[in-house]
Amino acid sequence: MIQLEEHKQATEHSPIEKAPLPQKAYIPLSQHLGRVCTPEVKLQDQVAVGRRIGSAQAHVWAPVHASVSGKVSAIQDWPHPVLGSCRTVVIENDGQDTGVSAYQAVKTEEEITALGRDELRQLIFDAGIVGMGGASFPTHIKLSPPKEIDTLIINGAECEPYLTCDDRLMCEKAGEIARGIQLLARCLGSPKICVAIEENKPDAIEKFYHASQETGMQVVVLKSMYPQGGEKQLVKNVLRREVPRGRLPFDVGVVVQNVATVHAVYEAVCLGKPLYERVLTVGGSCLSQPKNILARIGTPVRELIALCGELKEEPAKIISGGPMMGIAQYTDEFPVTKTTSGILLLNKK
Repeated sequence: MIQLEEHKQATEHSPIEKAPLPQKAYIPLSQHLGRVCTPEVKLQDQVAVGRRIGSAQAHVWAPVHASVSGKVSAIQDWPHPVLGSCRTVVIENDGQDTGVSAYQAVKTEEEITALGRDELRQLIFDAGIVGMGGASFPTHIKLSPPKEIDTLIINGAECEPYLTCDDRLMCEKAGEIARGIQLLARCLGSPKICVAIEENKPDAIEKFYHASQETGMQVVVLKSMYPQGGEKQLVKNVLRREVPRGRLPFDVGVVVQNVATVHAVYEAVCLGKPLYERVLTVGGSCLSQPKNILARIGTPVRELIALCGELKEEPAKIISGGPMMGIAQYTDEFPVTKTTSGILLLNKK
């Protein structure tokens, strides 16, 4: 574990801003660990927001949904932040956002309480939810561990420099995240719940201390170190359990879920909302106005960069993700995906 310069001051107090809808959404058919999806649409099809547009015949996969309404104008290879390029469904936005109210079936408290574990997992699968901290493992599978689980750790560490999107999500959506945590706990047989947050996020810590009084969650404050947010590091520092080499947290009775993933679970179960947008940090030394932005999946990152004011200087490197585990990009044409936690524009220094 090491102490890094955090570089979070530019955006840690910046409220989440909603990005304008893209004129064209470039939606990759691979945004998850596992089999690449096959398109369920064809050229000229009219689609609504939330419509499933990609599926696969495999054990490990997650469905892909339209993030804007409009016409399918292309199905082609396009830049991808992880794979380099990927088969992508291009949707020309009609500006109507058709489907946003139609698909959202807000459930009553009684309906939510009546849902069984398998029904909850099915709703999470249908919404296309994957690990949004970067791992992209399909969440419905992670919620069906092959061994008994006694602890659910919620990962609010966000130890990567520059990134503050999880911090802002915890500050602004603590109640909804707490609701999502309870849903995950039901899927796992009501284990002990620990919410792990680094000490450099005092506002988020306070929000979750209040939430814990009503839900029985334990808030664990961790030192601000890297890589505090790694699953195995979290398990060791929160529970003092060592995950053996080559094994996973469930081998020691633990499941770890990122806070953004938990919020997506809340929206899927309680609002009937597929995963078609996410919060990310757009930052770095080249930007005059770094921001935390709620953007639709498939939005070209160049459009988000343009929302952050004039560049102070041309970037020497564009990174998708954080500076430690992120991936350098060869173009700013790549789109936001389910796992895009940040876009960094860094100068040569």
